[in-house]
Amino acid sequence: MMHSVPGLISKTWLSGIDTHSVGGFYAFDSLKNARAYATGMLSDFAKGSNASLTVKLFDGDVVAEASRGMNSPFYSV
Repeated sequence: MMHSVPGLISKTWLSGIDTHSVGGFYAFDSLKNARAYATGMLSDFAKGSNASLTVKLFDGDVVAEASRGMNSPFYSV
């Protein structure tokens, strides 16, 4: 299912220790696609699961150079 999300480049799954929370870091090819996913499929899933949802958008291009300098796996490709 995730392979069909428009513009999705990668996702890192997270699980909160002792909090029963889940989440992740998503990378998209554009702000437009990121917003569409957050306000569409992700929001619909949260509503259908009676779960709370928090979304924060970050600009990865701002930190790209520093991330490459740290040999971040995401930017090593």
